[in-house]
Amino acid sequence: MSSSPVFRMKTDALVDLFGRSKALIGVIHSLPLPGAPHYDGQPVEDIYAYAVSEARAYAAGGFDGLIVENHGDIPFAKPGEIGPETAAAMAVMTDQVRQAVGLTVGVNVLANDAETAIAVCKASGARFFRINQWANAYVANEGFMEGKAGRASRYRAMLRANDLRIFTDVHVKHGAHAIVADRTIPEMVRDVEFFDSDVCIATGQRTGDAATGEELRTIKDAASVPVVVGSGVTPANIGEILAVADGVIVASSLKRDGVWWNPVDPDRVATFAAEANRAR
Repeated sequence: MSSSPVFRMKTDALVDLFGRSKALIGVIHSLPLPGAPHYDGQPVEDIYAYAVSEARAYAAGGFDGLIVENHGDIPFAKPGEIGPETAAAMAVMTDQVRQAVGLTVGVNVLANDAETAIAVCKASGARFFRINQWANAYVANEGFMEGKAGRASRYRAMLRANDLRIFTDVHVKHGAHAIVADRTIPEMVRDVEFFDSDVCIATGQRTGDAATGEELRTIKDAASVPVVVGSGVTPANIGEILAVADGVIVASSLKRDGVWWNPVDPDRVATFAAEANRAR
C-alpha cells in the first residue's frame, strides 16, 4: 500500500525556493495602497516603482528572496474586511517586483489574510506566502484573530496552487496568547506543522524586536521543517542567529535610520549581507 499523501515527507522549502539554506529574505514594506487609511491618491505606478526600487536594493546586496507586504496599510483590517482593491494592487506590484529582479518572491497580506495572499501569489507568480496565525487563535492589535488553515488550504487547492509554500509564525508578535496559554511553544510548532506549514518563523514581541535565543532554540528543537527568524535581525546578531536558524526575514534594520517606514538603505544592506556571508 502506498503511503498517505497527507503525511508525505516534506522537502526543504528554503532549498527548493532559494537554492540554499541560511537564506536571506528581505521585506518590501509597500506604501499605502488604494483603500488604505493613509492612501492619498498617489498614482499606483509610483507605488509599484517604489516597491521595485526596494527590491533592487535587496537584490544588489545579494539577498536570496523577497516578501511583498502591505505594511503601509496601517491600521490593518482583518480577513474578510480586506477589499478586492488590495488584492489587485498587490498582485500587480508583486508581479512587477518579481520581473524586475528575478528573485523568488513571497507575499504577506496584513492582517493575517491567507486567502488574499494565495490569490495574489497565483496571479503574480509568487511562490510562497507568510501567515502570522495559521493554527489556534490569539488576541492581536486588530482584535480576535483565528487561524484559518482549514479554509485557506481548501482555497489553495481550489486554485490548483498546492505548490505554494506556507511560512507560518509561531507565538506570533503583536499579540497576546492567553487563549492558548495551555499550549507550549513546542506544541504550537507541532500544530502549524500538522496543518501543513513548510517553514516556521520565530519573532520578537513587535516589528523590529528580536526573538530571544531561548525561544528560537525551543522552536528549532521542536520543528521538523526549516526555522527562520522574522524580526529584529541586525548585522550585530546575524551570526548568532544563523548559528541556529535556517534563514532570516529582515527589513527594519536595513531601512534608513533603522525605521521601518523609510526606504531601504543600500549601505545597510551591504553591511548586513557581508556579516551574513561570514556567518554562513
